[in-house]
Amino acid sequence: MTTSTTGTGQAGTTVPVGRDLSFLALGVTVLLWASAFVGIRAIGESYSPGALSLGRLAVAAIALSVLFVPRQLSARHERLPRGRTAWLIGGYGVLWFGAYNVALNAGEQHVDAGTAAMLVQLGPILIAVIAGLFLGEGFPRTLVIGLAIGFSGVTLIALGGDGSRNDLVGVVLCVLAAVLYAAGVLLQKPVMGTVSPLMVTWLGCVIGVVTCLPFVGQLVHETAEAPTSAVLGVVYLGLFPTALAFTVWAYALRRVGAGPASATTYLVPAIAIGLSWLFLAEVPTLLGFAGGVLCLVGVAVTRLRRR
Repeated sequence: MTTSTTGTGQAGTTVPVGRDLSFLALGVTVLLWASAFVGIRAIGESYSPGALSLGRLAVAAIALSVLFVPRQLSARHERLPRGRTAWLIGGYGVLWFGAYNVALNAGEQHVDAGTAAMLVQLGPILIAVIAGLFLGEGFPRTLVIGLAIGFSGVTLIALGGDGSRNDLVGVVLCVLAAVLYAAGVLLQKPVMGTVSPLMVTWLGCVIGVVTCLPFVGQLVHETAEAPTSAVLGVVYLGLFPTALAFTVWAYALRRVGAGPASATTYLVPAIAIGLSWLFLAEVPTLLGFAGGVLCLVGVAVTRLRRR
């Protein structure tokens, strides 16, 4: 069944309400994902990287189970993936939800939230590189140029450390997080056409929890010692930047397309820098900021090949 519900835009034009809601969903997603970088940085003193990942994913898995399990018990239940699809989802859950979170949490113990967000934004370049190496998509000139620009930005960020933060270890860990993110996206992409976004996200969280189970002892101990604000921070990261953000992202992705949706993620570093300054009194170093801009320029250059 289709409907043609519209709203009134500027100059008397009509705008589909569904499309309005899609862009609202994108805005919510970008804001929540940016806030995650700040939240990780804020509670990093109370939680080790693995324990924080496990706590965040466990909260998200429980929240999504509230939506997913009743649906599976109804007459409209969805069959669990099998065969190649199940393996792809397993790899996506281990690499993106599990390993990526651990690497990012560890990286943010060495770099500020805004710098981490700029480094992770290298993900689209790395997706293109992995596709060129393993999927036969090749290396167009714009990809090579964008890669060079992006990693010159990484070099500037590494050189811009001020002694107390943004050291080389943190930069390497954040770049590793970007690599894991890129690999996870490529594994997720083939299954999105056959498996619902809710199931893909729920399974990703559950698999991420299983991946991080070796840290359960640390999580229990650190939660007992952590202040209430840090515990609430873990709950926030699980409910909002993970469970809610991934759900509304999937909603928007199916309605506005991957291109426009992905373009909005360029706003994440800028919002993360603003929130980090507002709540943590942190801003990237001058060289770090210049390097981050180069990273984003490099990503933009690689996108030119699609036009």
